[in-house]
Amino acid sequence: MLKALFFCLLLLLQAQAPAAPPTFAKVEPGVPLNFPRDHGAHPDYRTEWWYATGWLSTPDGKPLGFQVTFFRAATEHDRANPSKFAPDQLIIAHAALSDPAEGRLLHDQKAARAGFGLAGAKTGDADVTLERWNFRRDANGVYHTRVNGADFALDLTLTPTQPVMPQGDAGFSKKGPRPEQASRYYSEPQLKVSGSVSRHGKPVAVTGSAWLDREWSSSYLDPDAQGWDWTGVNLDDGSALMAFQIRGKDGRKLWAYATVRDAAGRVTHYTPDQVSFSPQRTWRSPRTNASYPVQIEIRTGDIRWLLKPLQDDQELDSRASTGSVYWEGAVTVERDGRRAGRGYLELTGYVEALKL
Repeated sequence: MLKALFFCLLLLLQAQAPAAPPTFAKVEPGVPLNFPRDHGAHPDYRTEWWYATGWLSTPDGKPLGFQVTFFRAATEHDRANPSKFAPDQLIIAHAALSDPAEGRLLHDQKAARAGFGLAGAKTGDADVTLERWNFRRDANGVYHTRVNGADFALDLTLTPTQPVMPQGDAGFSKKGPRPEQASRYYSEPQLKVSGSVSRHGKPVAVTGSAWLDREWSSSYLDPDAQGWDWTGVNLDDGSALMAFQIRGKDGRKLWAYATVRDAAGRVTHYTPDQVSFSPQRTWRSPRTNASYPVQIEIRTGDIRWLLKPLQDDQELDSRASTGSVYWEGAVTVERDGRRAGRGYLELTGYVEALKL
C-alpha cells in the first residue's frame, strides 16, 4: 500500500545521477492486473514492495505480531551501463516481531544493490532475495519467507484462502486528485500462516493469519504530504478491511480511501469524503519523542472501526539503512463497539515530514 516510497527515495538520493536520468514507467488506469506476472517485480517502475503483516499464536496461546517487507527501488543510474557494479536496482528489507513480553518492537533491516547472486527481485512471479532473507511464491500460490534477524528469526508459510483483492479501480489506486498520484495495488487478505519463530536459537511453532500488500509506482505523493496512516485488517467473519489517509503538513486529510470485501466476495469502496481517521490515544516514543496515535477510530461511511495496539511500543527505526522512522504495529479491531478482527496499523511522518 502506501508503504515506503520515501524509504527507497532517501537511498536513491545518495546515488550519483547521470546527466540524463532514465524515464520510469507511469501508472495508467484501465490496465488489468495480470497474474502470475504481477506477483513478480516491475523493474521499469521506480519502486515497489512485497509487504506481509500478521498475527501469530504459539502453542500456549501467546499472541505475536510480525512484519516482513521487501522493497525494490530503481535508481537514476544509466541502465545502459554494462558494469555489474552499477547500482541500477536496490533491494531493501525490514522485518519485525511484536511480543508484549518484550515491551518493545524487535526489528532488523538490510539493504543492498541487486546482483552478484546476493540480492534481487525476479520478474514473472514473487521471488525476492537479500542475502539470507527471502520472500517467494510457489506456482500453487503459497508464499514462503525466511528472515534471520539479530534478535529473532522467522520461517513462515503463507497460504491463500481467498482470491486476490484489487484495490481502487481494478488495481488502479488513486493517492490524490492528480492523475500521476496513483499506484498499482492489490492485497491478499486472510492468508493462513504456519511455521516457526526463533528467539535465542530456539524455534517455536506458530500458526496465524496474515495480510499481503503488493504495490508499485513511480510517483504518487502530493508535495504537501506530511505522512500517511494505513491499516489492513482480517475480520473474524472472513471479511477484509483496507483503509488509508494521506495527511498534509497542516495535519488535515489530503486524500483517503477504504475498501471492505465481505466473506462472500462483495466489495464496497469508500471515497475520500466517506473515510476519516480520528486519534483516540497517543503514545510518545522515549527514543524519538514522536507522538503516535496508536489507538485510532476509522470511519468508513456509517461504520466505526476502533483499532487498539497489541503493545504501544511498535516503532521501527530504520535510520541505519534508510534514514526513516515509522510505527508499524499489530492491532485488534472493534466494529461499532464489538470485537471484529485483527490487523496491522502503519503510521508515518510523525518523526518528521517526508522529504521526497
